[in-house]
Amino acid sequence: MELHITSGRPLRGRTRVPGDKSISHRALLLGALADGVTRVRGWLPATDCQATLRCVQVLGAEVSPLAEPAGIAPASRASSADLLVQGRGLRGLREPTEYLNCGGSGTTARLLAGILAGQSFFSILDGNEQLRRRPMGRVADPLRWMGATILGRESGRLLPLAIQGGDLEGVDYTLPVASAQVKSAVLLAGLYAQASVIVREPGPARDHTERMLTAMGADLTRAGNVVALAPRTSVLMPLDITVPGDPSSAAFLLVAASLVPGSEVVVENVGINPTRAGLLETLEAMGARVEILDQWEAGGEPVGDLRACAGEGLKAVEVAGPLIPRLIDELPILAVAATQASGVTVVRDAEELRVKETDRIATVAGELRKMGAEIEERPDGFAVAGPVRLRGAVVESHNDHRLAMALAVAGLLAEGETVIRGTECIADSFPGFEAVLESLRD
Repeated sequence: MELHITSGRPLRGRTRVPGDKSISHRALLLGALADGVTRVRGWLPATDCQATLRCVQVLGAEVSPLAEPAGIAPASRASSADLLVQGRGLRGLREPTEYLNCGGSGTTARLLAGILAGQSFFSILDGNEQLRRRPMGRVADPLRWMGATILGRESGRLLPLAIQGGDLEGVDYTLPVASAQVKSAVLLAGLYAQASVIVREPGPARDHTERMLTAMGADLTRAGNVVALAPRTSVLMPLDITVPGDPSSAAFLLVAASLVPGSEVVVENVGINPTRAGLLETLEAMGARVEILDQWEAGGEPVGDLRACAGEGLKAVEVAGPLIPRLIDELPILAVAATQASGVTVVRDAEELRVKETDRIATVAGELRKMGAEIEERPDGFAVAGPVRLRGAVVESHNDHRLAMALAVAGLLAEGETVIRGTECIADSFPGFEAVLESLRD
């Protein structure tokens, strides 16, 4: 599948983006462990979240469409679904008779590993070829220390993983790098531990799991970068969740509106959790005209309407250290913004990009160079010199949804036509992206 992009038209109007992928995954997983029915509104039916849906169904959780009361129309949302999850309780999951296919979703595999570590049965996690290349040792190791038996390729560091769960011990675990997926896996396993589980982070990472567990009645505390979960003494309560728009998806529209002359776009109902706000802060430092219009809270998550307007020009910045986990998924689109900024934008401490859906350092640099970008690949990031006038080219997504969308935004700035090959992967996180982009250019 190919996407053809030409420049010349500003982006104007109001829109919404699909529901937050991280929250959508967790709503299903934790809903399956609750004692009762969890209601999820605005769930993201993207490819990755569909993998989580399939897995919880194989484990025995019933998931069905949520019917709204007669005469009440659902709110206008982009590519969303409303679901009922019939929770089976912490000990009610059933042993799967087939392997659990996580598709290409690292979140599904890593968070499920934490849940399965505490079960009394045997299970196998697997995924597609892309996911089989992604590292799982960072999750498997602390779960083994808690008492789970986990086997897999390369000493249990790659899928497929065979997991024999059981009674788990508490652990005091220091993350080598900030990772919401590893932190979440350990905390989810901690629901089955006989003693407290403590996770120490080197810096801030997404905290959706902690917020959701707290809302469900878990005895969870945070002090600085230390999260502690006490042993369970009661069931997890079901939730009624409205999933906000995904800030990682909104990022592509906000950057596009910041760069394309004459543009002004409002993206409504976007999650603005501080652990996800790194791109907004970076764009502000670059001089972009991005602001929060309104702000409120929904389901324990801060939400707002965001507006971006084209400005007079951006300036280069340096992005490194604790900021990286707060915008790790937005670094491909930040690289596009950097091509239009005066000076050299440097991204450091982002080695994690090497083990995403692709080696995002190599693929982002390689594809943007085809369009005339002056970008230097570095071991832990990249350096981008600007501003440069991009030119249309034939580029490849490398089956990476975020790279595909970043290249589409680059195409809005380029002379001539840009052809992006392999854009079916965009459905992994932003089904309907092409239609939303085109609607803003009418």
